[in-house]
Amino acid sequence: MDLFPSKNKRKPKPAPLAWRMRPSTLDEFLGQEDLLGKGKPLRQMIESDEISSMILWGPPGCGKTTLARIISTRTGMRFRPLSAVTSGIRDVKKVIDEAKAEREATGAGTILFVDEIHRFNRAQQDAFLPHVEDGVIALIGATTENPSFEVISPLLSRCRVFVLQALDPEQIETLIRRALDDSKRGLGGRALEVDEEALGVITGLSDGDARRALNLLEAAANLAGAEPISGDTIRKAAQSRVLIYDKAGEQHFNLISALHKSLRGGDADASLYWLARMMEAGEDPLYIARRMVRFASEDIGLADPQALPMSMAATEAVRFMGLPEGELALAELAIYLALAPKSNLTYSAYGAAKDEVREKGSLPVPMEIRNAPTRLMKDVGYGKGYEYPHDAEGGVVDQKYLPDGAVGGYYRPKDAGFERELSERLERWNQIRKDRKKSS
Repeated sequence: MDLFPSKNKRKPKPAPLAWRMRPSTLDEFLGQEDLLGKGKPLRQMIESDEISSMILWGPPGCGKTTLARIISTRTGMRFRPLSAVTSGIRDVKKVIDEAKAEREATGAGTILFVDEIHRFNRAQQDAFLPHVEDGVIALIGATTENPSFEVISPLLSRCRVFVLQALDPEQIETLIRRALDDSKRGLGGRALEVDEEALGVITGLSDGDARRALNLLEAAANLAGAEPISGDTIRKAAQSRVLIYDKAGEQHFNLISALHKSLRGGDADASLYWLARMMEAGEDPLYIARRMVRFASEDIGLADPQALPMSMAATEAVRFMGLPEGELALAELAIYLALAPKSNLTYSAYGAAKDEVREKGSLPVPMEIRNAPTRLMKDVGYGKGYEYPHDAEGGVVDQKYLPDGAVGGYYRPKDAGFERELSERLERWNQIRKDRKKSS
C-alpha cells in the first residue's frame, strides 16, 4: 500500500495495438479460409468440439497464437501457454499435473499451447508423448519451421498439421482499417487521417504479418501526432524492413531453389527478384556466388564456356569489394546466366562416368597410354603402340583411351550454343578415325 500517493503517478501504458486488436472469435479472424471457412476441416473440429492435438505451421503474424486462444474460448477448454524459448521439462510436467487435476475435478480439458515448438529438443518433445496419447492434454504447437524436420516423428504422427499462410494485402488493409475505426481497442478515438499511399506502404512493408502491420501503424501514429499519416511517415517509422528469412531453415532453401530454377528457366527478372530477396534478408553473398558457380557448370556447361569464368569473376568481385558494391556483380551474373544457352550434359556425362567407375571398379589402364619412365616398364609393354596426336594430320589418331570393359558414350553434345561447334568437331574427328581404320 502506498502511504503517500502521488498526484503525478503515471498511468500504466496500454498494451500494444497488436495485442489489443487480437480477434476473439472465428468470425473476426482474418485469413486461413482453406482451414476456417464454412465446412473446412479445422472449423469443423472446433464447431463439433472435437479438438485433438495439432501443429499450426505458418509464418510470423499469421495468427497461430490467436487461433489457439480462440479454440480454447470456443470449446471451453483451459488454455495453458508455454514458450519453448523459456520453458523446460519441469514446466511441462507442472502443466500436465494441473491438467490431470482439473480433469478429475471438473471434467474440463486443457489445451497446452507451445509457441515455437521447434525449439524444444528431442527429450523435451518426448515428454509430451504419453499425455498426448492418453488425452490428458490437447497439444497445440506453433512453429515457423517445417515440422517434418523440427518435430520428432512419434509426436508428429499423433498430431494433425495445419498449414497457415501469410495474410494477403487485402486482409492486411482490412486489419488496418479495423484498428483505425475501433475506438475501444484500436485507434478510433484519435481521429487519425491515413491516406491511400500510407495504407499501401504498410501492406507492402508488413510482408503478410498482421502483428508487424499493426506495430508499424502504431509507431507511425505516435510519430505523426496530430498530423495526417503519409507514406513518408510510415517509412520513417519503419526505418528498415526485416524480411522473413532463416539462413538455416526452409526459407533459405526455398529461395535458393527459386533462384536456381529461375536461372535454369531463362527468366532474368525472376532471377534478379530472388537474388534481391536473399540479399535484402542478409544472406551471405559468397554463398549465393558459390551456388551460381555450380549452376554455370551444372546447367550451362559447354553451351557457353564463358559462364564459369564469369561466375568466378563475380565471386572474386564480391570478395574484393564486399557489400553493397559487390551486389551489382551478382546481379550482372544473374542476368548473364539466365540468358545463356543451357546444357546439363557436363553434369550428366560426369555422373555417367562416375556410375561406371563405381559399378566396374578399377579397370586397368590400356598398355598403350601407360607411363613408362623405366626400362623395365618399356620392356613389359608400357607405352607400346602409343600414337602421338601432334604428329598426326589434323591432330587426330585412332587410339584406344578407355579401358577394356568401359562402355563410354558419356558426353554427346547437343545443338545448344557452343556445344553445336563441339558436336560438329566430335563428328569430324570420329569420321577421321573411321577413315584411318579403313585405310590401315
